[in-house]
Amino acid sequence: MQWIRGGSGMLITGDSIVSAEAVWDHVTMANRELAFKAGDVIKVLDASNKDWWWGQIDDEEGWFPASFVRLWVNQEDEVEEGPSDVQNGHLDPNSDCLCLGRPLQNRDQMRANVINEIMSTERHYIKHLKDICEGYLKQCRKRRDMFSDEQLKIIFGNIEDIYRFQMGFVRDLEKQYNNDDPHLSEIGPCFLEHQDGFWIYSEYCNNHLDACMELSKLMKDSRYQHFFEACRLLQQMIDIAIDGFLLTPVQKICKYPLQLAELLKYTAQDHSDYRYVAAALAVMRNVTQQINERKRRLENIDKIAQWQASVLDWEGEDILDRSSELIYTGEMAWIYQPYGRNQQRVFFLFDHQMVLCKKDLIRRDILYYKGRIDMDKYEVVDIEDGRDDDFNVSMKNAFKLHNKETEEIHLFFAKKLEEKIRWLRAFREERKMVQEDEKIGFEISENQKRQAAMTVRKVPKQKGVNSARSVPPSYPPPQDPLNHSQYLVPDGIAQSQVFEFTEPKRSQSPFWQNFSRLTPFKK
Repeated sequence: MQWIRGGSGMLITGDSIVSAEAVWDHVTMANRELAFKAGDVIKVLDASNKDWWWGQIDDEEGWFPASFVRLWVNQEDEVEEGPSDVQNGHLDPNSDCLCLGRPLQNRDQMRANVINEIMSTERHYIKHLKDICEGYLKQCRKRRDMFSDEQLKIIFGNIEDIYRFQMGFVRDLEKQYNNDDPHLSEIGPCFLEHQDGFWIYSEYCNNHLDACMELSKLMKDSRYQHFFEACRLLQQMIDIAIDGFLLTPVQKICKYPLQLAELLKYTAQDHSDYRYVAAALAVMRNVTQQINERKRRLENIDKIAQWQASVLDWEGEDILDRSSELIYTGEMAWIYQPYGRNQQRVFFLFDHQMVLCKKDLIRRDILYYKGRIDMDKYEVVDIEDGRDDDFNVSMKNAFKLHNKETEEIHLFFAKKLEEKIRWLRAFREERKMVQEDEKIGFEISENQKRQAAMTVRKVPKQKGVNSARSVPPSYPPPQDPLNHSQYLVPDGIAQSQVFEFTEPKRSQSPFWQNFSRLTPFKK
């Protein structure tokens, strides 16, 4: 029987079919490649090449990067077993579990396998972070003639904070690890104790696209190519380009839910670690989901900047100075002060603020800026239908915004009850979003604001405004996977695709889909 060592370091029998789980999406750019989504299960048919494997999903077969999947520690896919397999001890007569050439293992051994894999990957990851900080960042700081502080912040983000956090996390994992009986280890509490610390990955992941763009610009200069390669050799790092190293934290945070889900699968309910692992899985799924949501918001900031540029007579600070998400928009009647005149306005609710606009009397697709309301200073007050004493008007489908400091009041009238309910729900969502952002320290960097402003200047004045960031980079010419000499994340795969977690994307706001109907650039 031939043995092949897979990219994960696990032995794979040459004539056996083993299963792997996709860690993130792989979008095919060549007809010989296999497309899949994060979470898909792939049958690995050929792992003789360390970088590209041949696999199958349903009736489709093709090449795929070995780095995009992880082998299941305990194979439980259905296979076509024969009597010889059972006699050789590779298959249990009452089970269809193929155990990578080993005899069938009991549940404790399966749990031990998962625990050992988690500990091994954590130790390797710490070494990886150390190499980045000492091998690259430390050397870059010595070359003030090549790198500014701002450039280093863009390229490396908060990688040192992540390194310090992971060292503390791994120390606690080692304390809980039972070297003699790994299946008795209780590592669930470690994830719960450090759950707040994992939010630092949000800043790194949000910055990663900017880091790739900055590196791409620098790599056009051969000086930087030679410098980074010299750093790698000096630190005795494996043969991966710097962008591959910097992608590792992004990969790592989305791998935790997969590992914990597998650990929970092999943890008996009466095990002392069961409820902690279940809670840790829920926590890490929430972390990855929220990080993915923040990333989606950053991808929309170009559209917000473009929308602001389309509004005439704009005054005051830019939307992106305080906000990053359009939550709701609609047209309502509005009264600002007692005995004031009822006015029709179009309202755009962002996090932290609501912008008021007026439609042009002739060109209804043109908007004029008419002010904004600081949502951090106001509270929403639902009002029953009837007469209002403050404004001396009859009300239907109304609500108020009340300034808690100055006692100012804004009165709004929705056209229908359903519309009022949607607005009240949107205000609650806005407050929740602000609180979550404060908890994890989410904000738009100055570099990201500049990139959005540059995108606006590049957009031609024509029907429909498309985000320049949404255009994926060009894909390199197809290469034969068997001749691929080293592991590199394919340059042509957009980072937004690489970074996707298993949670579904939030649907795009209808406002952005109809953006061209509210712009003065429309012909």
